[in-house]
Amino acid sequence: MLAVKKARKLIQASPESPGAKTLAALVIALESDQAFALSQLYSLSYSQFELALEILGEWRLDRHFNSKGRLLDTSLQASELAGG
Repeated sequence: MLAVKKARKLIQASPESPGAKTLAALVIALESDQAFALSQLYSLSYSQFELALEILGEWRLDRHFNSKGRLLDTSLQASELAGG
């Protein structure tokens, strides 16, 4: 399974969790070309941290346009639910 799909499922399953919020913020920052404090990654569990690294790798390759779009939509929804 691709990292972006894993992240989308994690965010959808628990959008209010700290890990989901951090991953959603990372995705939004990547898509909007905004700054993201790398120190936020250290709050993730090790498996979520590895997932974040996989997302970065996949994003760099820029091969998964459809999956990224769905993940961005999920991340934006989670961000709105969290109040920003």
